[in-house]
Amino acid sequence: MPEKQYYYVTGNTAEGLKNYLPSNLEHLRQIFILKHQSNSLKTAVLKKLISTHEANSKLEILKSPLGARYLDGVIIREKSIAFIIDDIAIPELKNTVEIDINVSIPNNTSIDQAKEKFHTFTQAAHDNFKTGLKIHDDLEAIYIKEMNFKRADQLAQELIENILQNSSTNNRQANVYRRMFGTNTADGVVNEVPHLTSDIKNVYYIKGRAGTGKSTFMKKIANACLEKGFDVELYHCSFDPNSLDMVLVRDLNFCIFDSTDPHEFFPNRKGEIILDLYEETVTPGTDEKYATQINEINEHYKSFMRKGINNLTEAGEYLEKIEHQYSFTNRDINQIMVIINEEIL
Repeated sequence: MPEKQYYYVTGNTAEGLKNYLPSNLEHLRQIFILKHQSNSLKTAVLKKLISTHEANSKLEILKSPLGARYLDGVIIREKSIAFIIDDIAIPELKNTVEIDINVSIPNNTSIDQAKEKFHTFTQAAHDNFKTGLKIHDDLEAIYIKEMNFKRADQLAQELIENILQNSSTNNRQANVYRRMFGTNTADGVVNEVPHLTSDIKNVYYIKGRAGTGKSTFMKKIANACLEKGFDVELYHCSFDPNSLDMVLVRDLNFCIFDSTDPHEFFPNRKGEIILDLYEETVTPGTDEKYATQINEINEHYKSFMRKGINNLTEAGEYLEKIEHQYSFTNRDINQIMVIINEEIL
């Protein structure tokens, strides 16, 4: 039975709402943009599309940073088509078809007020995440000065040789797909790590501390695979989007990811390995030497993360008030599906 793959292309970060959609839609024949003010309605259409195609096609389902109730889109790569909500569409997208959904359009001033509150609390969340990241930099500084960077480079080279030793170079331009495996939402911090790694044979759980080079390590791995012509999925950190949290190379049956809080996991099957950069590259006793300082910084930055999540929860409450103003029926959804099917080439 065809499978589903879940990930995020948008997320709430210390740099605001990040959007990694474009790299996932390159070379597609048609991109349908669902246009309507209601996220519930657009999600209902996407779920109908999923139920229509899931039996015969592999689906990439784009989850939403708004929460578990919502979706950002669906990609059917083998058919070279995608369906996305208008909120995440950008002008640079090519081969687009706009689907204007003309149902359930209330005229209510309370919606405008709720929208303003939603945006205010969402912005407050991003501001708190930004403050938390600045504080987190102090934590990185502690470990950076105790790091053996030469050893980290050596470990990266050893792993590169290990995963590529039996692979010949593909004479092709490799594709890079930029994504997130989770994000900060009104439901809390969520991730799809177990799902993404479930069918990968060789999984490396990278452990360490802030500033111990986990992201840099993974970037080296990714670049080596790209140079060999392998398509690479890069999953950015939803706290600091300039960092990587996962590299996944399906053609090599390989994945490496940052397995630390708030997405800490441990191996539970054959082929899964822990690689601890703290143990391998940091001066022994560093945790103990700076314990008081580390604990203070940890609590300080996490307090702003908690504030940010609370802000998103409050934003989510106003989103629900907005969505309650819209109503639609199964008949409405079926009529929209007719319009979409008429547009598919």
